[in-house]
Amino acid sequence: MRKDIPTSKVFYRPIEAAIRWAGLLRYLPMILAAIASPRFLPPSLNCPRWNECRLYSERIYDGILNGELPYGQNGITLNDPKLLQSPDLTVRHVDLKRWMRTHYPEHRPRFLFSRGERMAHPFITMETGQAILIERLALQAALEHARRQMRELQEQHDTLLQQSDVLLASTQSKISERAETTYLNIIGGMLTLMLGQSPSGVPYSSFKTQEALVSALVAHYGGTMGITERTLNGKFANAKKYVRSASA
Repeated sequence: MRKDIPTSKVFYRPIEAAIRWAGLLRYLPMILAAIASPRFLPPSLNCPRWNECRLYSERIYDGILNGELPYGQNGITLNDPKLLQSPDLTVRHVDLKRWMRTHYPEHRPRFLFSRGERMAHPFITMETGQAILIERLALQAALEHARRQMRELQEQHDTLLQQSDVLLASTQSKISERAETTYLNIIGGMLTLMLGQSPSGVPYSSFKTQEALVSALVAHYGGTMGITERTLNGKFANAKKYVRSASA
């Protein structure tokens, strides 16, 4: 940017204000040299963001034509319709700033507003506000859906816990007396057979005593529930008693 081109002035021609509004101040000499009329700008120009610059110029003239933006010549407010086609038409800095605050509050170009003003007065357009509202409603709907899913999962979890408790209670229920008698008879019969001999005196197994059988069971299955020396001896004693009473 040339140092002799000030960012802000007391008054501007509409094209000068539009160039600053579009952030094209460094191109100001080139633009002014390339246009034939500051009122009717060419549709294209070898300049970045030229369409924005044309739009901003049209907005300024629109404000002037609709009596929203005071205008004059050389910074003197006259509001003379004869100036509308004059290249000497100007708008004052203070009037342009006031007009922009009212009609384009989402714009805060640095040639009109200080850094503090641009930072201290954020603006949300209607479109942005509507987008934020729609997003908020969508988030609320998603949150409610997630809450419903959580409640459903909690109910399923509680149901599974209840079913698990019922199943655990059924598996841990005490064995019936009839079933226990059956098991003890089987155990007693197998124990007597394993420690006994055939009619010809041949042993049915290599175990000579109950103690040897208990030791072998503990050695092979000591990590299994119930396979302990004390439990086995107790169960074997009951089993032999049941078998003897049944055969008596």
